[in-house]
Amino acid sequence: MLMRLIAAGTRLPQWIDDGFAEYAGRLQGEYRLELREIALAQRSAGNLRQTLAREGERMVAALPASSYVVTLQVTGKSMSTEALAQFLQARAQDGRALALCIGGPDGLAAAIDERADYRWSLSSLTLPHGLARVVVAEALYRAVSVIKGHPYHRG
Repeated sequence: MLMRLIAAGTRLPQWIDDGFAEYAGRLQGEYRLELREIALAQRSAGNLRQTLAREGERMVAALPASSYVVTLQVTGKSMSTEALAQFLQARAQDGRALALCIGGPDGLAAAIDERADYRWSLSSLTLPHGLARVVVAEALYRAVSVIKGHPYHRG
């Protein structure tokens, strides 16, 4: 199953790129993880709604056709590693690509939220969008290790 992380922001610190690449590189074969970065829209005072709308348009355009869309939001539902593993298995069985969307510094556009099939919360904390990429990649790798019976997860 292809899991595509669609994330706002293109110029992040090297440690974020390295952290994401570490876990994405471990996901080979049946479960694969790709990153698609979306350029942030130009910020200007008083136009946050328009800024988010432009980012939303770019994110919607990056969604694979008929994909199952998961948005990463503080207000979403949390999952244990085991629940995430079950979720991934269910998604793999339905045959659709999985698109996980992370907004930029100002959050997600309404167009992406409306397109969501599921809203996932990594934590009740607000995480920087770059750090969320690394956390998502590690969580996916950990869940896949549970699916495959790999000893990485010691739950």
